[in-house]
Amino acid sequence: MLLSLAQWLQSLSPEFGFFRVFQYLTFRAVMAALTALLIGLVGGPPVIRRLTALKIGQPVRGYGMESHLVKSGTPTMGGVLILMSIALSTLLWFDLSNRFVWIVLLVTLGFGAIGWADDWRKVVRKDPEGMRSREKYLWQSLIGVVAAVYLVFSISESSNLKVLELFLTWVQSGFDVDLPPKAGLLLPFFKEVSYPLGVFGFVILTYLVIVGSSNAVNLTDGLDGLAIMPVVMVGSALGVFAYVTGSVVYSKYLFFPHIPGSGELLIFCSAMAGAGLAFLWFNTHPAQVFMGDVGALALGGALGTIAVIVRQEIVLAIMGGIFVVEAMSVMLQVTYFKYTKKKYGEGRRILKMAPLHHHFEKSGWKETQVVVRFWIITMLLCLVGLSTLKLR
Repeated sequence: MLLSLAQWLQSLSPEFGFFRVFQYLTFRAVMAALTALLIGLVGGPPVIRRLTALKIGQPVRGYGMESHLVKSGTPTMGGVLILMSIALSTLLWFDLSNRFVWIVLLVTLGFGAIGWADDWRKVVRKDPEGMRSREKYLWQSLIGVVAAVYLVFSISESSNLKVLELFLTWVQSGFDVDLPPKAGLLLPFFKEVSYPLGVFGFVILTYLVIVGSSNAVNLTDGLDGLAIMPVVMVGSALGVFAYVTGSVVYSKYLFFPHIPGSGELLIFCSAMAGAGLAFLWFNTHPAQVFMGDVGALALGGALGTIAVIVRQEIVLAIMGGIFVVEAMSVMLQVTYFKYTKKKYGEGRRILKMAPLHHHFEKSGWKETQVVVRFWIITMLLCLVGLSTLKLR
């Protein structure tokens, strides 16, 4: 919005030439982060007071950690503050004609709406389980598939009109269209190595990345500050990849596919980092507010969508290793419990409690120890992911 305003002012008179600074992506990225940070810090107290007044408190499951019972009643749905900060800041600073930012925004807000419905059932209907898994996955799948179908063609083309033309060509050809190498699965640490996926392969992979990331972040969000800081770090690192793939010069120099328009995602990533840091101000132990599913599902979906656009799905799995391990711990725990219950008549567990962060709590780690150590691991994994920029 401000970019369009600056361009309009420049066209009126040479005296407004200093507005050219708005054309620099890095300047707008910094301002987006600061804007989101300011919105979050200023809007945090009134939002928390409002949530408290509405008695939107976090219910604690009876089979959860005993040490977490004191958190019962802490305001939840604080993810609304994160989404508001991201959306307002992004709309102010990004190029409104950029299709990639719009699709990420829509996916983020779509998953946020699912999380809002889930949280609302928990706090209003007093149902600790919230939205049932089947219903949640249905809506997540719908958004994920729509986004995947759009992205499979938008990666190859530079405008929505051409995306529609390619889609129609794909349908008319009997669902047989070759995608360019940059739409394939890129392997980190290798120069220009891309495995062709085809349209259906791309859609399936994209769906799994978006929905999987969303649920992985949601499962990680179980301790004060545990999920939000890794989201900030991984999102910031993805912003670097977006800047590289969006630049003709840098993408060619670093052997990355050039994806016109993807650089503008740096604005969204910066806004997400600023909003996340602002939320951490209130979410650090002891938390004044929880993000709830409205925040966790949305942020995870955003990370997955950005990773797909910049063709760094594997790097996302590396940098978001904490999210991956947390999700895997739940899957393994549930699968093993059901298997042993069927075979032996009594369910057995691999971990003391899932997700993984609760296992460490049961093992004697303090909550702050788990959180900070998971932050450190994420920081190291992000550095490994960023090293793939040059180690190819």
